[in-house]
Amino acid sequence: MQARVTAEAAFRLLADGMSRATGDTFFVTLVAKLAEILDVDHVLVARVGDDHRAHTLAVWSQGGLAPNLSYDLTGTPCETVAGQEACLYPEGVQRRFPDDELLQRLGAESYLGLPLFAMDGRPLGLLAVLNNRLMQLAGLESEILHIAAAQASAQIERSQTSQALQRSEAVARESERRLETLLNHLPGMAYRCLNDADWTMLVVSQGAEALTGYRPEALLHNREVSYAALIHPLDRAKVDSAVEEGVAARSPFRVVYRLRIADGQWRWMLEQGQALYDAEGEVTVLEGFISDITEQYEAQRVQDAVARVAAAITTRIGDGYFHKLVRHLVEILEADAGFIATFTQQGSRRQGTASVAPCHLTTVSAVGDGGRLENHAFDLSASPFTALMTTPECAEQADPPLRWPGLAEEQAAWIGRRLDNTQGEPVGIIVVLYREPPETNGFASSVLRILSSGAAAEVERRQDHRRMRQLAYFDGTTGLANRVRFMEDLVAMRDVAERDLKPLGLLLLDIRRFKEINDLHGHQLGDSLLATLAGRLQRSVAPGEALSRLSGDEFALLVPDATPERIEQCVARMRGVIARPIYLEHHAFSLRVSIGLAGYPRDARTPGELFKAASIALYHAKREDDGVCPFSASMHRDLERRQQMTERLGEAIREDRLALYYQPQIDLRTGELTGAEALCRWQDAQWGWVSPGEFIPLAEERGLIRPLGDRVLEQATRQLLAWGAQGLTLPGRLSLNISAQQFADPHLAEHIQRLTAGLSTTAIALELTESDFMRDPEQAVVITQALRKAGFTLAIDDFGTGYSSLAYLRRFSAQALKIDMSFVRHMLANPHDRTIVDTVIAMAQALGMKTVAEGVETAEQAEALAEMGCDEAQGYYFGRPLAAEAFAEEWLGPATPTDSEEAE
Repeated sequence: MQARVTAEAAFRLLADGMSRATGDTFFVTLVAKLAEILDVDHVLVARVGDDHRAHTLAVWSQGGLAPNLSYDLTGTPCETVAGQEACLYPEGVQRRFPDDELLQRLGAESYLGLPLFAMDGRPLGLLAVLNNRLMQLAGLESEILHIAAAQASAQIERSQTSQALQRSEAVARESERRLETLLNHLPGMAYRCLNDADWTMLVVSQGAEALTGYRPEALLHNREVSYAALIHPLDRAKVDSAVEEGVAARSPFRVVYRLRIADGQWRWMLEQGQALYDAEGEVTVLEGFISDITEQYEAQRVQDAVARVAAAITTRIGDGYFHKLVRHLVEILEADAGFIATFTQQGSRRQGTASVAPCHLTTVSAVGDGGRLENHAFDLSASPFTALMTTPECAEQADPPLRWPGLAEEQAAWIGRRLDNTQGEPVGIIVVLYREPPETNGFASSVLRILSSGAAAEVERRQDHRRMRQLAYFDGTTGLANRVRFMEDLVAMRDVAERDLKPLGLLLLDIRRFKEINDLHGHQLGDSLLATLAGRLQRSVAPGEALSRLSGDEFALLVPDATPERIEQCVARMRGVIARPIYLEHHAFSLRVSIGLAGYPRDARTPGELFKAASIALYHAKREDDGVCPFSASMHRDLERRQQMTERLGEAIREDRLALYYQPQIDLRTGELTGAEALCRWQDAQWGWVSPGEFIPLAEERGLIRPLGDRVLEQATRQLLAWGAQGLTLPGRLSLNISAQQFADPHLAEHIQRLTAGLSTTAIALELTESDFMRDPEQAVVITQALRKAGFTLAIDDFGTGYSSLAYLRRFSAQALKIDMSFVRHMLANPHDRTIVDTVIAMAQALGMKTVAEGVETAEQAEALAEMGCDEAQGYYFGRPLAAEAFAEEWLGPATPTDSEEAE
C-alpha cells in the first residue's frame, strides 16, 4: 500500500487521536486511526485468553465500527501471531486458511498481524490489519503499526492492572464486612482484652450474650462482671498456665475450662487466642474466640469413658466381668462406691390384674472404699432405690443419708439405672454412690445408659444359659444333638481316637423318599414321624456312640473303637430300627434308609475329611438298591470326574459342541428305510468320546438336560432343513428323545414349535420312556394330546420296563411303542422275553399302534420279529449310528418330485 500522508503527518495524526482517547474509547480510536492512516479495509485489536480464543476489544471494518466478537484461533492466521511473532500474508490469505470464517466474511485478501506483550514478556493479545486487496507495507507503515502495538499492549496491561486492583479492593471490603458479620453471628464470643488479672475486656462481640447470658456492655471494662471471675475455681490455674505458656512461646494458646453463666449453670468452654506485642516485645492485648462445647465435650467424655471401660474389661467369663465393670465405673465417674445387683426371680409376676415387678435382688459385684465389698441380698421396694421399679433411670440425693454395708461413711447421693432384658423385663440394677452430691448428673447418666445395655445382656445371657445351650446344640424337632453339636463331638471323638490309637467310625443315614411323605401328608405329620424315628434310634444307640440330626431327614452316628464287626453290627441295628413300621394318624410308614460309611484313620485323618468321605459314600449309597456303601478312594475320584464332566458338558452345550448321529429305522416287511433316530454324541477335547450312558444321566441329575434337549431339537431342525436344501429327503420321521424334565413343562408343545421353526411338525417323532410317562399320568395325558394336536408323532420308548396300565396307554395319544432292547436281545434264547415281545406287539396292534424293536443285531432276530408282526426295527444289524454326512451318503436319496413338479 502507499501512504497517503507524510511520515510527520501520520505520526501527528496518530498521536493527536490517541491523546484524547481514554478508557473504553482507546481501542476504538486506535483501530479507526490505523484504518485511516494505513488506508486499509479492516483493523482489529484483541486480547487472547487461556481458552485459546481471541476476544476483540475493537473492530473497524469498511469505514465503520463493527461489533466485538470472540473466535477460536485454531486454523486462523491469528494463531501464528498470538504470543509469537508478527506475520504478513500480502495476498491469498483465504486460500492459506480456508477454515477461517472471519476472513471469508470480511472478504480479506491480505493479512498483517502483530503480537501484543506485557512489560514482563507475557503474551496479551494481537493487533491485526486486513485488506480486501494486495497489501504492501513500507517502512513508515511498519513503524506506525509497531508504535500502535506498543500503545495497545500498554493499555491492555493498564486495564488488567486496574481491574485486578478493583477486584482486590472489593474483596478486601467484602472480607471486612464478612468478618464483622461472622464475629457477630458465630455461636461464640470474639474478644480483645488486657493481660491483667481480671482480663479486662476492650472488645466483645455480640455473641457474648448467647454464650454467657451477659450483654457485651456488661463485660466491657468489667462494668458489671469480670469475665475472669466466671471461670471455675478449679480450672483458673489451668487457664492462666495455658495463656502464660502461649505468651512465653509467642504462639497461640488453646484451653478448655468450665464457666458459670448468668443462670448459674456450669458450661464447658473452648478458648483459642494469642497475644499481640508492641515494638519492645511487650504484650499489649490478648485476642481470641471462645465457644461453648458442653455437648461435644460431654459426648467425648462419655465416649472416652465407655472406651476405657471396654478396653479394661477383656473377658465376659465369670463374675470378674461385673467386678471390673463396677470398679472402672466408680473410678471414671468419680464416685465413692457402686454395685450391680440381679433379681433372684426373673420377669414380672401378676397380682390380680396388675403386673408387679420383682423386688428381691442380690449383688453380683460391689466396690467401695478402694476395694471389693461382700455381696448381699436386699428388697428393692424397701431400699432407697425403689424409684427404679417404675422408671429406668434415677439420680437422687439420699435423705436421710444412705448407709451401705461395708462402707465406712454415709452416702449423700446416688445415680442408678435399671437393667432390662430384650423383652423389656427387669433383670437387675446398676448404681453408683457419692458421699457428696456431684455438680452434674449428665455425664454419669450418659455413661450408665450406654454401659447398662451390655451389663443387662450379660445378666440375661447367664440367666438363660441353659436354655440358650439347648437351642444352640439340640434339634427342636427330635431332641437329638444338632449339626453344631455333632461337629464338636466329631472333633472331640476323633482326638480321643487319635490319642488311644483306636479307629472311629462315622455313619451318615438318609431316609429314602421322605420328601414324598412331607408332600403327601404335610410337614406336621412328617415332623412327628421324624421325632418318633429319632426316639427309636436314640434308644438303640450303644454306650459311647453319639447320634445327631444333621438336617431334614439326615442323621449321623459316631462309633468309637469302630472295628469292622462293630460297624457291621451298627449298620444292621440302624437298618432294623428304621425298617420297623411306624403308625401315625391311621397311616403305616415303612421306611428305607441309605447309609454312607467312613472311618478314621483308614479313610480320613481330620474331622472335616472324615465327614466329607462319609458324605461321598452316602451319595453313592442313595444310588444303590442295597442302600449301604462304605467309602473308597475311587468314589472321590468319581465325584471329581462327575463335577468336571458337569462343567465341561455345560460348556459343550452352551458352545454347541455336541453332535447328532443318525441310526436308520427299517420296515421289517419291505426292508426299506422308514425314518431314523437322532442320537446325541459328545467328543471332548480332553477325554475323547464320552459315552451317552454317562453324560445323559449326569445331565438329568445336574439340571442340564433341558438345555441339552433344546440343543438337540435345534441341531436336528438345522440338519433336516439342510438336507432339504440339498435335495435330499428322509422318509418317515426323525425320532428325538424327550427327557422327563422336559416333559414336565405344560407348554412343551409351544416350546418345541419355537425350536423347530421352519420345519413341518410331521417331520419329527418325539420319544419318551414309559417310566417318565407314568411319573404323572394325568399331566402326561394333557401334554401328549397337546403334542398330537400340534402335529407331532409320539412314541413310548423302552416299553415293557415300566408299569403303565392299559387304561393310560389308551389315553396317551402315542402312535408307536418301542420294544426295549433288553427283551429283543434274549428273545430267541429266553421264552419269557419272547412272550413279552409277542404280547407287546399284540397289544399295540389291538390299540392301533405301530411297534418298533430296538437293538436288533442278527438276521434271526429280524426274521422272528417280522413273523410276530412287528412293524419296524433298528439296531446294528441294519446300521450303526452315523454322522450326518455319512448317513446322508449311505441312506438318503434326492427328494421325490410332487405331482405338480412332474406336470411341469
